Amino acid sequence: MKGLFECFCWNQGANGLKNARFCKIHPGIPAKATFLVARRVRIFRIFFYMQEFLFIALGLALLILGGGWLLKAAVALSLKLAISRIIIGMTVVSFATSAPELIVSINAALEGFPDIALGNVVGSNIANLGLVLAIVLLLGSIDVRPSFYTTDWPIMMLASLLFTGFIYFDAELSRNEGIAMLILLFAFLVYLLRFQKTAVVDNLLEDDVPLPLYKIVLFLGLGGAALWGGSELLINGAVSLAANLGVSERVIGITVVSVGTSIPELAASGVAILKREKSISVGNLIGSNIFNLLAVLGITAMVTPIRVMDQRLLTSDVFWMLAISFLILPLVFFPKGLRLGWRDGIILGAFYAVFLYNTFL
Repeated sequence: MKGLFECFCWNQGANGLKNARFCKIHPGIPAKATFLVARRVRIFRIFFYMQEFLFIALGLALLILGGGWLLKAAVALSLKLAISRIIIGMTVVSFATSAPELIVSINAALEGFPDIALGNVVGSNIANLGLVLAIVLLLGSIDVRPSFYTTDWPIMMLASLLFTGFIYFDAELSRNEGIAMLILLFAFLVYLLRFQKTAVVDNLLEDDVPLPLYKIVLFLGLGGAALWGGSELLINGAVSLAANLGVSERVIGITVVSVGTSIPELAASGVAILKREKSISVGNLIGSNIFNLLAVLGITAMVTPIRVMDQRLLTSDVFWMLAISFLILPLVFFPKGLRLGWRDGIILGAFYAVFLYNTFL
């Protein structure tokens, strides 16, 4: 058994059939037995990969459900307390829809996986524009509101540059820097309240109605439990998958985790376009990016400082995020002013494909 086990271990690095022939020359280790062991190892590996992807899929499903329940409860509670719909749209809805990213990032940082926390946000911001917006544009054109170049895009670029400046030189996002990001977010919300009330109200659902108190408590409890449980499953599955694939946690965080947490935006945007609803806009996705940076990372850094482990996040990923954030501006104005079409979707999709190739390279 010892000789067979040694051969079995050596078998992990190369073709199983070739190694089985090699083992044949060793006394007491039949080639057929070695080949069967190698085949069982491959079966177990496939099983473990399936288990990791199952954890990730279940985690994402719980995050999406939990976010929806939390949003429903938060809006109903705000209406019950007679809070202005404008305030609900700016704060309650925005924070609740960012809850999956927030819980995943906080949980990952607390459990000692900071690259998943950072990769989740950086990757989500890239995916929102390079994947979600690209798919939406392939389904139909979008007219861009003037608020894009007066408010949304400048604030997104400011938040992106601020985050990059904070983390680039010392490879850490500290509590004080997290506070500064939240202050900028608060200033942005105050500006929206004073100058863009109509845009905020347009983002609210018309059928939002107060719920009985017991339902509010039920949805809050279910939402909180689903968010936390989903984040645990997602993080454990992502860390295990990274270890088995031999890649860093940053790679899984910036691809699998970030795309997963962008699914709600993709689903909502796609359904709106297919229903020919005009309410969808670039501003919705840019607003999500602003909240990811200022709220998700700001709050996470206040809970616990986030330190970069994989330096490629600093030397590559943040610059991809800055590049696609800047790319949106010329695409909006050229060739047709304040309009995005299928050609722009192809450009953004190609950008995201190159980003993924560079990430796994």
